[in-house]
This record gives sequence, structure tokens and C-alpha cells, in this order.
Amino acid sequence: MNKHFLSRRQFNALSAAVGLSLTPAGPMPALYAASVLAADAQPHTVRLPNAPAVPAIGQGSWHLGQGRHSAALEEEALRTGISLGMTLIDTSGNYGEGRSEELISHVIAGQRDRVFTVSKVEANEVPGDRMARACEASLRRLGTDYLDLYLLHSPVPNSQFSDVVKGFEKLRAAGKIRAWGVSNFNTNQMEALFRVPDGDRCATNQVPYSLNNRGIERHLLTWCKNHDVPVMAYSPLGGDNNLVIRDRTLAQISAAHSCSAAAVALAWVIRNGNVIAIPESGVPAHVKENAVALSLMLTPQELETLDAAYPGPSGAN
Repeated sequence: MNKHFLSRRQFNALSAAVGLSLTPAGPMPALYAASVLAADAQPHTVRLPNAPAVPAIGQGSWHLGQGRHSAALEEEALRTGISLGMTLIDTSGNYGEGRSEELISHVIAGQRDRVFTVSKVEANEVPGDRMARACEASLRRLGTDYLDLYLLHSPVPNSQFSDVVKGFEKLRAAGKIRAWGVSNFNTNQMEALFRVPDGDRCATNQVPYSLNNRGIERHLLTWCKNHDVPVMAYSPLGGDNNLVIRDRTLAQISAAHSCSAAAVALAWVIRNGNVIAIPESGVPAHVKENAVALSLMLTPQELETLDAAYPGPSGAN
């Protein structure tokens, strides 16, 4: 791979923003070298329908605000991600019964315009005016007047899709949300949604996707690409109990790029340009590792190696 390294002066200027430093005679820290491989590298972005382009690596928050780490550390982690270009933050009103949204409110205060906020409404909040009330509660906890993207957290019966779309469109018309989407929909459900009036305004489908969870490649990923619906991948590192970051193959590839295994795994998830990954971390150091994936390009040979180590589903198209 042809790599054009930044000068030491350029690297020091960039790293100052994230709290890194180099001694005059010291080597470039291996963990962060890949984030500055190319002076002209452009961060990966994904264009959402009816919404602006967003970074291909965002930040999840399922466990944030619930005592896994101190609130101060988790807020620092989110702010670090924003400073490194991971400006999409995904949350939900039911993460820690709203505590995730409340923690995020402290982070986006004063920089709301820089952050693309994503939250979710639950399936049991669709009937009547409960969707509007759920949205107002999320806005209140987040301390904002609008959500950039609002998702249905899990599918409802197909017969309710029309009510879902009407509810979302009413919130959009009122300026409470700017776009909407779904989560955990399969291909048949996406097809049914698109048959509903305005159902094709769906901006994304948030589903699990990682090296060791490639099930959406059988049908859903292709369907979404053909219908211009980007996928938002949660658990892109494999999930709490099935992380891929200790894998030997990832270690070998990450060593070649002088980055972390997590960065390689995330770069694989977003490799085709129509997937947004939302890894979660409450630790700034891990966020810095994840951010490297925004500008990391894997070679065709490395992609083949990963495919061999983590085969996709049989019959995938």
C-alpha cells in the first residue's frame, strides 16, 4: 500500500486535539499512526435519504449513563469522538430508562449543531399519541428541540406500518424530527414498509452487523442498497459476549496498519460505503482507536483474508 505519512510537525498539530504528544526524538505511537496515514485521506461518510451525509463511524450509547464507568469519563469519551469526527450519536429513550439520553445532553450542550442525534421510539409507543409523547420525552432528556433521526426500535405488525409512518411524518412536519427510520427489520418487513404511502421515506434500517454476524448479507444488505437505504450497524465489533478484537487475523492486519484490531473490524463493516457503524465505548482511549477506522482503507488482499477467516452466509448475494 502506498502510504504518504504526515510530517512530525503535522502529526503533533493533529494529535494535540486528542491529547497525544511526541518527544522530539521519539517514534510515532503505533496505535495512532494509521489515523494519519495519508495527508489527503478523507473520512468515510454515508449519505442518508432525506438527510445530510453522516460519518460512517458514529457512537453508540446502550450502556452509557448506567454506572459501567463514571459519568465524567463517559462524557469525555463522547466529546473525544465528536472531536475526531464521530459526530453521530445513537441512543434511545429506554437505554437506562432515559439515563443515556440525559448523559448525552451534557455532551451536546453548546455544540448541538455539530452532532447528529439519533434516538428511538418503542413498538408499544406507536398507538394513539404515545409516539409524540415519547419523542417529547426524549427531546426533554436530550435538551434539544429536534432529533436528526428517529427510529422505530423494533418491528410492529405489518398492519401497523401505516400508523408508524403517519406518526413519524407528523413529527417531521412539526419540526420535532428531521428524518426517520427503523431498526431490526428483515427484508420482508422492509418491502411491506415501502408499500405504505411515504414508507419509502425511511432513512435507515439499524441492525446487528459485524465480522462474526454477517446474516444480513444473505438478502437484507443487498435489498437496502438497491433501495438507497443505508444500514446502521449496531454491535459492529461482535457484541459484549462475542467480541472479535482478540482474533489473530485481525491482529496481523492491524499490525500492518499500526492500528488497533477494533479499527480494522470497523473498517471492514463500513467497507462498501452504505453502512454506518455505531460502536459504543465509555473510555476515551477506545474511542480514539475506533476513530481510526474513519480513514482506514483495507486492501483487497486484506478483505479476502477476513472473508476467509469470517465466511459470510451461504447463498449471500
